Amino acid sequence: MWHDLVVVQIPIVEKILRTIAVYALLLVLFRLAGKRGLAGLNTFDMVVVFLLSNVVQNAIIGNDNSLVGGAIGAVTLIVVNSGVTRWLARDPRAARLLEGSPTTVVRDGRLVPGALRELALRPSELEHAIRVQNGDDVSGVARARLEPDGQLLVTLKAAEQSATRGDVEELRQRLESIERLLAALTEQRGRS
Repeated sequence: MWHDLVVVQIPIVEKILRTIAVYALLLVLFRLAGKRGLAGLNTFDMVVVFLLSNVVQNAIIGNDNSLVGGAIGAVTLIVVNSGVTRWLARDPRAARLLEGSPTTVVRDGRLVPGALRELALRPSELEHAIRVQNGDDVSGVARARLEPDGQLLVTLKAAEQSATRGDVEELRQRLESIERLLAALTEQRGRS
């Protein structure tokens, strides 16, 4: 029993290469699937992720059920992912190639023709994302784009944006200025 737990049953280099190959394959598959798959996991996406992990398990571990073999696979995945993440942070061309580029879905309050269909986004998902970011509907959006990481970034038209603390402070100062002017006018009328 202890032997099966700690003795790796396939060569360690093979285990590392298997893990890297599966990681690369999944990276390519998710890249081909597009940004929509990353925008938010719905029930179907969760089912795919769970089944995918089971499907590729044997490709990673091979004929090895040892604890050490599993640890080697896990460490390899973390190291490779960390390396790829750092590479993408330093190299914009690699990031564009592996992650893609943003896709504009709304411009000046109107849907960009074909953008939702191309990204496999439902209008209800777009509307929800707009409401989450303090918009009312598409007509109040200056621009909305789906980023390579699946986040939808919405820029509301100026008239639709909420007031900031700076806006409120500026109004408070203006009101105080008007109150001072009114007080001065009232005092001046009282003297005349």
